Amino acid sequence: MENIDKIKELLDDIRPFLNLEGGDVEFIKYEDDYVYVKLIGACAMCSFKDLTLQDNIESYLKEEIPSIKGVINVSL
Repeated sequence: MENIDKIKELLDDIRPFLNLEGGDVEFIKYEDDYVYVKLIGACAMCSFKDLTLQDNIESYLKEEIPSIKGVINVSL
């Protein structure tokens, strides 16, 4: 539970930057050291969403919580 709270806090840190471009990120779940998120708004349709996910969200989360293996975008 501790990691989930920390992940949500870290996503809140990233959120303002995504909001500037009309996008957002929603936490879905944390399972087997993978973080599942949903990119929404402009981020969901952006051609750079994979870059945003890997170079920004994933790298930031892994830097703060080294046990994280990756971040997966879930399209619901």
